[in-house]
Amino acid sequence: MATEYAFPEAGAKTPPAEFETEKMSLSMGPSHPSTHGVLRLQMELDGEVVTSVDPVLGYLHRGDEKIAENMTYNQFVPYTDRLDYLAPLANNMAYAIAVERLANLEVPERCQAIRVITAELARISAHLMGLGAFGIDTGAWTVFMYTFTEREKLYKLFEELTGARFTTSYTRIGGVSRDVPEGWNDRVVAFCDQFLPILEEILSMLTRNKIFMDRTVGIGVITKEEAIAYGLTGPNLRGSGVPMDLRKDKPYSGYEKYDFDVPVGSTGDCYDRYLVRGEEMRQSVRIVKQAIKNFPTGDWYAKDARKIFAPPKSKIMSSMEELIQNFMIVTEGPQMPAGEVYFEAENPKGALGFYVVSKGGGVPWRLKIRSPSFCNLSILPKVCVGAMVSDVVSILGSLDFVMGECDR
Repeated sequence: MATEYAFPEAGAKTPPAEFETEKMSLSMGPSHPSTHGVLRLQMELDGEVVTSVDPVLGYLHRGDEKIAENMTYNQFVPYTDRLDYLAPLANNMAYAIAVERLANLEVPERCQAIRVITAELARISAHLMGLGAFGIDTGAWTVFMYTFTEREKLYKLFEELTGARFTTSYTRIGGVSRDVPEGWNDRVVAFCDQFLPILEEILSMLTRNKIFMDRTVGIGVITKEEAIAYGLTGPNLRGSGVPMDLRKDKPYSGYEKYDFDVPVGSTGDCYDRYLVRGEEMRQSVRIVKQAIKNFPTGDWYAKDARKIFAPPKSKIMSSMEELIQNFMIVTEGPQMPAGEVYFEAENPKGALGFYVVSKGGGVPWRLKIRSPSFCNLSILPKVCVGAMVSDVVSILGSLDFVMGECDR
């Protein structure tokens, strides 16, 4: 005989005990297209609603910090490429400035301008990739094709400047590896001029797209207080209405000379975080154009840093003194005084910090990396609870993280 159930009364807030079901455990990742890398989310579901999320990290851990303690300062530069591998030029810059502050070394204005230009181009490149992937996550494939095309144009400029497309290793302690090639600045301006109207076209595909708005507006809301409490930085923090930008608040590499705005959101949802990144690309173009318009003359490395920056190759091959100097820098590393320093830069994903402790010599005694993606992902157990499973995909895409930087 079939069991008869009494249906709940109209307006009842909780179902009777006989209608309650067990919660389901679901593992999302570490091999899942929406986790953008080897991130695993151990979720507990009540039907389609997420009741708890436990992010499982470390699948891409390589021990970068311990590696740094067994290498000279310049030898670690290529490892910074592998942090946020979508913006290696910005990583190089942040690390180099940290070590230069340890050495109390000031680089020439031309070097500062080159670093600003490359860092802002890297920001555009990283946001383009993040925006394209976010579009795919929410069902908009065409956006990815547009952003990838523009990113490819940037990679050609990066290759011309650094000799590499992806892992550039361009910065050196005390300068950069080489000066800008003839005509390179003009080609950067040409890219910026043609990029702005294309950016507007890209954003127009999403900003008032009904499906995209349904997937992002009011989804993954992070309040201002929550963003601060969980240590969020970068576009994720500004999307929640906190106007903190290290380029404005703690200027470095001459950022105080440039006129640009800091976009902030009002709601703190996935849609706000998208809008902030779109506007940041416009502002990066604005900074690049200013830097090239007022591009300084002079040296692109600190000539007075004899025990830190390697001499030019032409002098190495013609002068015994420069040959010995180069040999000592390569074998023993740039000579640093004893001390400690912490520096963080406004990277595309947020505040990338390097804490360096030196006991003197060419190798750091301790190096700690403050990775913004790691801190940004800490909000997942808070922001995903109460969302639908499909909303988790939108939330992950809006946070725009990189696991190489998160796990280190």
